[in-house]
Amino acid sequence: LAAKQCESEQTDFRGGTVEVVRPAQAPAIAVILPCFNEAAAIGDVVRAFRTVLPTARVYVFDNRSTDDTRAMAAAAGAIVRSEMRQGKGNVVRRKFADVEADVYVLADGDGTYDARMAPRMIEQLTAENLDMIVGTRVAPPGRAFPPGHRFGNQMFNTLVAHFFGRDFKDIFSGYRVFSRRFVKSFPAVTNGFDIETEMTVHALELRLPVAEIDTHYAERPAGSASKLRTFRDGFRILWAMLLLFKQVRPFVLFGAAFALLSLVSVGLAWPVLIEFVQTGLVPRVPTALLSTGMMIVAFLSLACGLILHSVSRSHLEVKRLQYLTLAAPRPR
Repeated sequence: LAAKQCESEQTDFRGGTVEVVRPAQAPAIAVILPCFNEAAAIGDVVRAFRTVLPTARVYVFDNRSTDDTRAMAAAAGAIVRSEMRQGKGNVVRRKFADVEADVYVLADGDGTYDARMAPRMIEQLTAENLDMIVGTRVAPPGRAFPPGHRFGNQMFNTLVAHFFGRDFKDIFSGYRVFSRRFVKSFPAVTNGFDIETEMTVHALELRLPVAEIDTHYAERPAGSASKLRTFRDGFRILWAMLLLFKQVRPFVLFGAAFALLSLVSVGLAWPVLIEFVQTGLVPRVPTALLSTGMMIVAFLSLACGLILHSVSRSHLEVKRLQYLTLAAPRPR
């Protein structure tokens, strides 16, 4: 990993060709660790990443911790910054805006991710010209990965694959490596633990080159507690997923509403129509009005789907053009 690479170019000089060889500049690497009350682990996490990535800058973004997280991170050699708005999504939005680098390593500050995998992930990202590598968590059943979390993870992975395409093994992994062009084209609008879902959908929406790599997932050290609340955050993630689906696939959503409302409307109107043909009367006026109203709403839904599809298409083109203005990661 420490080997220097060279790049050469051909230059014409008085009718001849001179080969100029210069050392290629290594990519700037930023390790970013969002933290909230992680004093028990953050020092060891910072030191581990500084050991395996000696040229990287390690940033700890403190999210209103009430313990010694800031002091422990600074003592271990990290650059400590603050984000006062609570929530992991707010931290990611801030750090992606503030930190300048060619390659970004995102991990949690709780000591559950293996820092030794970072050089391998970076090497694959730059060698294969990828934009995101997800560290798929591998852990035996236990406190590191409780059965409830494991089941929820599998369920949401299936939903994302069904809604947006591509079967990711672990959409909620907090251990990821990004290219600069991913980071600077990522809007980051969510606030909490649903940020991983938004990053995954962003990659799928723009059809970015991504990969997954298995990485060991360990238990938290003594004195460290998880901030994830299974049911509360699970419902928030599901709601965020539905909003993203509405944003990315509006015609599918509103088209389904159009089809459902149309079928119900026709089902209600059919006996009224038969009776009108037979008798020339419409005795069930409320049913006729309900059927008419539902059909009107159905076509309004279809119109909304068509309009929002055009808007979504325009947003996608803008994000794609922004992505294309940024350089790909350079090989190490």
